[in-house]
Amino acid sequence: MTKIIIRNHGPVRIEGAAGEFIVCDAEGNVFDLAGRTAISLCRCGQSADKPFCDGHHKECAFQSEVKARALPPPVVPLASPSGPAAAPKV
Repeated sequence: MTKIIIRNHGPVRIEGAAGEFIVCDAEGNVFDLAGRTAISLCRCGQSADKPFCDGHHKECAFQSEVKARALPPPVVPLASPSGPAAAPKV
């Protein structure tokens, strides 16, 4: 099972078995993780190796503490006013 950890004042850590997770860019291209079973993603915005963490959060004094919480239920989009066309009666 993949585990995602939000580290206080640091990166997002992703841990899982080899091949259990992939990281893609905006176009859907997959990063070659070279068999890694754990990676860290930058949250501070200062990494020279984005999206991966290179430790710059320590130098820029990045501050962010996150505590686990329950999210509210997802918002269900309302049907558009015109809605789908009604099926013709036979």
